[in-house]
Amino acid sequence: MRIGFIGLGNMGRHMARHLIHAGHLVTVHDTRPEAAAEHLALGARWADSPAACAEGAEFLITMLPTPRIVEDVLLRGGAAQALPPGALWIDMSTSTPAAADRVAADVLNGRGVRRLDAPVSGMARGAEAGALQIFAGGTDDDFRIALPVLEAMGDPDRILHVGPPGAGYTVKLMLNLLWFSHVVATSEVLAMGVKAGVDLGTLRSSLLASPAASAFVEKDLMSILADGDYDDSFAMALACKDLGLAVDLGRDLGVSTELSALVEQIYRRSKAHHGELAGEMSPVRLYEALAGQEFRLPDPTITPADATLAV
Repeated sequence: MRIGFIGLGNMGRHMARHLIHAGHLVTVHDTRPEAAAEHLALGARWADSPAACAEGAEFLITMLPTPRIVEDVLLRGGAAQALPPGALWIDMSTSTPAAADRVAADVLNGRGVRRLDAPVSGMARGAEAGALQIFAGGTDDDFRIALPVLEAMGDPDRILHVGPPGAGYTVKLMLNLLWFSHVVATSEVLAMGVKAGVDLGTLRSSLLASPAASAFVEKDLMSILADGDYDDSFAMALACKDLGLAVDLGRDLGVSTELSALVEQIYRRSKAHHGELAGEMSPVRLYEALAGQEFRLPDPTITPADATLAV
């Protein structure tokens, strides 16, 4: 299949590479030409502009940082206008239904170009392994047509068709909102517990043995507890962007965003303290300061079986 791929960042570069390895004819574009070196070495073609990347493509995949950049690439960059009738635009960015609707209304609908929103979860390591979870929003036919392409980048058992166009964006924003809320709530619990004198390892094991257990406590938090890794693969600037999009969506829908807005505020405070490029779990550091100690385990192999708490 002829695929144009725009956006070779921390995630996109791995995703494009998997498409090449799967035997697709891939044309790539990025604002940084050097980002395409590995793809060109594998046989991909380089496009000097978004429009050139979309020309003649059966599928155009975008993996971009913000909704504004998505619109810039598709509209002002000419990619939407360059797509041939019948082509399918797959936006894998964490964006919004409104941004894609504007692109569709301005260009795609009149040209017979279809669209699928398919944002991803799994961080850079999931992209590198080709094991991303993908949340697709679009028609049944468009999802079926796109599935072989999506399976080259994601875990086939975790590629979900979640609804009509826009549903993929919404599910991804809700997932991120809940995960960032886990970061803040868990950090607050750990700070209180250790400051009250409970051993950190015992507290974590107790949480894991209780109904309060979560994938964040079991897996993600361990990178901090074991070696102080706050996951620099996803920057605070992007985390705050995603939280802002989620809070705005809630407000537009008339849903209470009191908790969501507070999580966003804490994330923005952490970004101010630790920098835009700091890792997405950097808010934990705010609570480490409140606890008066870093959250580190001398023996990070502690498991839920070490705890006997039942709630």
